[in-house]
Amino acid sequence: MEEHAPTYRILIADDHPLFRDAISRVVGDGFPGSELLETENLEATLAVTVDEEDLDLILLDLNMPGMSGLTGLIQLRNEAPTIPVAIISAEEDKNVMLQAVSCGAVGFLTKSSPKEQLIKAIAQILEGNIYLPSEIMRAGSTRPQEPSERTITAEQLETLTRKQLQVLEHMTRGESNKMIAYNLNIAETTVKAHVSAILRKLGVSNRVQAILSASDIDFSRYLRKP
Repeated sequence: MEEHAPTYRILIADDHPLFRDAISRVVGDGFPGSELLETENLEATLAVTVDEEDLDLILLDLNMPGMSGLTGLIQLRNEAPTIPVAIISAEEDKNVMLQAVSCGAVGFLTKSSPKEQLIKAIAQILEGNIYLPSEIMRAGSTRPQEPSERTITAEQLETLTRKQLQVLEHMTRGESNKMIAYNLNIAETTVKAHVSAILRKLGVSNRVQAILSASDIDFSRYLRKP
């Protein structure tokens, strides 16, 4: 018996009709039967969330009218805190991606991504994970490090077990807990426990801060140790 994929209610918020049409086709192909709504500015997006509290996801353009960059994301998260929001943008700066997740986004999709990658990313987000493009995370920052960005000391890294170092390395690639569990051949609950321990040992309050602090670490140097 053929297994039917789950259906979702997804709002596509973007001021470019051609792009809204393109992403609608991508979502329609990846999640057949899902209900898609569309808006073209922040005001209309906020209005939809008042009437549609059971939306599964908002795909939000950073540059549409009313957004003012991340300010619009923060406003949307404040007024509709129960609806997950993922940014979909032409922006490919790692710092902007991390800042968006720090402001409450559950993921960051780049408009240059191939169709199959977009579908996988949206599926990962709908499963409750955070998505960041691994190729962008590996590429490093395109801007000088901000003074506010913490760096992890060698002493802090030494407190991590070998498995925790491996989990942290996969986190910096933008992988979800489920992907890390698969790649390291351990249970997802074990990954969650490792992530909690990593945050505590590194003195950071969330996953994004850990990724930001650890993205330039040469993990091979530490993982060579027994």
